[in-house]
Amino acid sequence: MARHDRSQEPLLSLRSAVVFLIGIQTAAAAGILTFAASSLLPTSALAAGATFGATVAFTRIVIG
Repeated sequence: MARHDRSQEPLLSLRSAVVFLIGIQTAAAAGILTFAASSLLPTSALAAGATFGATVAFTRIVIG
């Protein structure tokens, strides 16, 4: 019985990588803008996290 070599398979599919990349970019922008407006790091981190989750959910639906 031959073993399947998984070392050549990508870790993420192209669709997943694009969705996460868009989410990270949007979250970074939201975090930086929130920090520039309020200068509070915890508030900026929460805004970035919420933006990441919403963007990933929305992008998954749109890209399909």
